[in-house]
Amino acid sequence: MKRGEWRGGDGLRRGVYILPNLITSGSLFAGFYSIASTYTGHFEKAAIGIIAGVILDGLDGRVARMTRTTTRFGVEYDSLADLVSFGVAPAFLVYGWALSAFGRWGWLAAFLYLICGALRLARFNVQINTVEKGKFNGLPIPAAATFVASMILLFYYLGGSGGSKHFAVLLAIYVLAFLMVSTVQFSSFKDLEPFRRRPFNTLVVFVFLSLLLAAEPQVMIFVFISAYILSGPLGEVVALVRRRRERRGEGERPARHGHDAHREDSR
Repeated sequence: MKRGEWRGGDGLRRGVYILPNLITSGSLFAGFYSIASTYTGHFEKAAIGIIAGVILDGLDGRVARMTRTTTRFGVEYDSLADLVSFGVAPAFLVYGWALSAFGRWGWLAAFLYLICGALRLARFNVQINTVEKGKFNGLPIPAAATFVASMILLFYYLGGSGGSKHFAVLLAIYVLAFLMVSTVQFSSFKDLEPFRRRPFNTLVVFVFLSLLLAAEPQVMIFVFISAYILSGPLGEVVALVRRRRERRGEGERPARHGHDAHREDSR
């Protein structure tokens, strides 16, 4: 495809929207800051940079939808920023913080996380109009990055220092990589409209959770993201059990009907 045809087809000659792309640039900067902090050995600052990137990434799409400034350019730019901030930065961070101690298995885990994140983003862009509304196919890469960052923040909050050499970190990265390219469905929360009326108890719950998050951010971010990651596989298990029960119920109905008809004929 010629460059001029691509520019004209996407409307770039008319310019781009500043606000959503500026927020995306902020997310990209947060990822670069995380990489730079990891390089200098400041792992806690690197984790904070990833969390900041996740917040900005959640804002840019919402701002674009609210202001009706969603464009193909913005979607592509957001994907590239996500790959850096939530793919390269977390992989580099967790390798420097923990995985380098495991030798070959360590750098393989870091690279597997990165490539699975890239594949997850590519699949999302292809399936963006075919996936069930309110659902994600596979673990979103910002969620995986949030888990990596929150794990490191919790480590330092609990008094840790330097890096970690725990085997659970290595296992967690392999699990995150698998979940990103899996077909396990996760909630996207895009159907939660903040400007709609909600029950009063919903407000109380949100206020309570906000207070907990403000009081113990390192702990609560880790708890929230862990619960979200577990919700996907658990939801698949519950759905599987329900389908099996429905199949058993459908199989028992014809059998009972045939048995009752046989009894009537014998009479």
